[in-house]
Amino acid sequence: MKAIIMAGGFGTRLRPLTLGLPKPMVPMANRPMMEHIVTLLKKHGFGRILSLLYFQPEAITGYFEDGSKFGVKMDYLRAKDDFGTAGSVRNAADFIGNERIVIISGDVLTDFDLGAAMKFHQERGAAATMVLTHMENPLQYGVVITDDDGKITRFLEKPTWGEVFSDKVNTGIYILEPEVVNMIPQQKFYDFSKDLFPRVLSEKMPMYGYTADGYWRDVGNLTEYMQAHKDILAGVVKVDLPLNELKYKDATLWIGKNEDVDSTVSFDDVVILGDDVSVGAGASIRNCVIGDRTVIGEDAEIDNSIIWDGVTIGDGAKLKQAMVLSNATIMSGAVLEENSIISENSRIGRGALVKAGCKVWPGKEVEDEATLATSLIWGEKWNRELFTDAKVSGLANVEITPEFAAKLGATLGSTLPNDQSIVISRDAGNASRMIARSLVTGILSAGADTADIRTLPIPLVRYALKTGKHAGGIHVRHSPMNEEMIDIIFFDEKGMDLPSSRAKSLERLFFSEDFPRAKVGDIGKIDYPIRLLESYRQDFLDAIDVDIVKKRRFKVVIDYDCGGAVEVFPAIFAALNCEVISLNAFIDPSKVARTKERTETSLQTLSSIVQSLNADVGILLDNNSEKIRVVDRLGNKISDMLLLLLVTSLYLRSNLAKTICVPVVASMGVEEIASEYGVQVVRVRNDHLAMMEAMMKLQPGFVGGTRGGFIFPGFQRGADAMFGAVKILELMAKSGVTLAEIRGDYERFYMDEIEVHCGWDRKGRVMRRLMEHSTTYRRDLVDGVRINFGDHWVLVTPDRNKAAFRVVAESREMAQTKAVLEKYAKLIAEWQE
Repeated sequence: MKAIIMAGGFGTRLRPLTLGLPKPMVPMANRPMMEHIVTLLKKHGFGRILSLLYFQPEAITGYFEDGSKFGVKMDYLRAKDDFGTAGSVRNAADFIGNERIVIISGDVLTDFDLGAAMKFHQERGAAATMVLTHMENPLQYGVVITDDDGKITRFLEKPTWGEVFSDKVNTGIYILEPEVVNMIPQQKFYDFSKDLFPRVLSEKMPMYGYTADGYWRDVGNLTEYMQAHKDILAGVVKVDLPLNELKYKDATLWIGKNEDVDSTVSFDDVVILGDDVSVGAGASIRNCVIGDRTVIGEDAEIDNSIIWDGVTIGDGAKLKQAMVLSNATIMSGAVLEENSIISENSRIGRGALVKAGCKVWPGKEVEDEATLATSLIWGEKWNRELFTDAKVSGLANVEITPEFAAKLGATLGSTLPNDQSIVISRDAGNASRMIARSLVTGILSAGADTADIRTLPIPLVRYALKTGKHAGGIHVRHSPMNEEMIDIIFFDEKGMDLPSSRAKSLERLFFSEDFPRAKVGDIGKIDYPIRLLESYRQDFLDAIDVDIVKKRRFKVVIDYDCGGAVEVFPAIFAALNCEVISLNAFIDPSKVARTKERTETSLQTLSSIVQSLNADVGILLDNNSEKIRVVDRLGNKISDMLLLLLVTSLYLRSNLAKTICVPVVASMGVEEIASEYGVQVVRVRNDHLAMMEAMMKLQPGFVGGTRGGFIFPGFQRGADAMFGAVKILELMAKSGVTLAEIRGDYERFYMDEIEVHCGWDRKGRVMRRLMEHSTTYRRDLVDGVRINFGDHWVLVTPDRNKAAFRVVAESREMAQTKAVLEKYAKLIAEWQE
């Protein structure tokens, strides 16, 4: 039987391990990762293997040669260009011929029974079979749903938590019939998950998922690499180790040939010793992999570490959860702390201290008695995800430090040509100013330019990006609900929230720490744009029916929340013939965050002033000018969800529309209103990027948010609180009704939500059980699982930031809403068991 090994990866996230090696050749228990795959294929009857090569191919061909020493016949195909996963396989048509083929990655660790997978494929007459496994955290993989017979009904590549509908993931191991391979276009970039498999499903070809028993791990980053070794030592995965097993007191040793180990050496747990290893008197080794030709001095202490070939470790050196790569030297008395990595041919001097998390690149030297510290010691939070949507958040000056921001800026800047620029703004907080300047420093150091618009709010960043003159944007702010937290928000070149694919690419580059610095003559420049406010004001007014608003002569009370809108909005109101009473119309660095209590106080004050002055409406802008809170002329505080219903009604009274878009969590009242006008409602993910994408792709009448944000066509691509506020005035003027007059029509819906604890490792399992539970109901899978029961509904969504699920329900009776929440809280608890 024939198999293809995908062996062309760069291994960027594994750097510095892959600086001198292609990823498939990185040692795993003293053997290249790809050797474990070749051994597995041979075990299950695959005698002819083709390796698809791209990066550093000589390292692979030189090691495996013709495959005879591994009991197989090895062939190689070197790619001339990047044709994608499927496109690369299509180039191997001559090798495949008219035979069934198995495709597997050369940089995973697995002990799957591939013979059982082949049998499954044949018995079902499949055209294509994905080998699947259950994964506790499926975010980095393709999620798959199958029916009871294993037929694939749906899959999604690298979902967010809200899109996780199963804990079954695609392992990248495929069995394909020749007719499927022939569907791949020649000499063209083509991806299995994005191109080929959707086409197979759309053409109704039999495509199955085989859920394999056993172990599988994608060794995609340094954390996974260390964990894979721990799993080998713990016996969790079955790998072929051509070593002798020896019980030594309470330890288990796997030892090679020609060992020279002093009788006083202490071993603990499981230790792998390669060939020709020498260990001096009094040394202590616990739960480690030690490579060939390594010399360990007297009284050295090595704990939970990975040592490659040819390493020298001096007397009394101490290593804890460290990695030391080939031919490095650790001198006597040196200390390597947790997660430090010493690359090939490096030297750590006598008595030197390498602090936790520090990486030493190849050929570098740390002097005797020196202390090498990292700029940032990463905690578990950063190991999970750096970005949440388009945002990086953390404690100001603790997690989000100037050093961190400079590195993040340099990461972004390194992805841009030297003549490109980034628009950057911030709120008025001192910490935001500090972090924004650090980001600018990093961007400039990579050779990119910045356009600094200082304390202008987020809508002005988006507007500046509409011009097409800039490559992206950043806004730095204190978190709206916690002044101790800093948010760094990223935008693409069109002013859209940065897509998750690009955020993940930035994240990988950031953690690889492998981005170039500009030469002195190429360091970037800082520009301070002029006339931005004038252009924004003119385009804003051009998108509004100014005359009808003028005629209405609204009296408006507006609370600026001490934010940057005060630099923009007064000039716009001046053109609308409105009588404006302004509150907090100054920038205050101490009021950049808004607690729930402060919001309620502001709304109460706004309500009192609206009533006492007999104003038409009261508007509270958030500090970033993306969301609004509204008080009607009677002083009633309007909730975000009720405001969505009122704006929907106002808009459809005075505008023709075929479609409107709202988040999946929006009230069912939206459909009731829309049905009166024959308008279709499209529900989207419950995030701002999804709202923006809906506006761009579907071109609806408007996109209404559930948190006080609205997107109207013709001006901004994102939510703009200033434009939203004036648009509500325009809609009231056009329709001839006020918010207070129609408010009572839409207060008949009762929505509530709860949070249910669930460990990160059980979220995928719960989503799978939820999908099975909801099979017979009408449901939406846009973001989480929304089950529609006619007169009520429930939405269950995994929280992206916490070990919990968010459960939202709505009905026309509060008691029914509470009952539904209680029911699903109990189910989620049961499904975790």
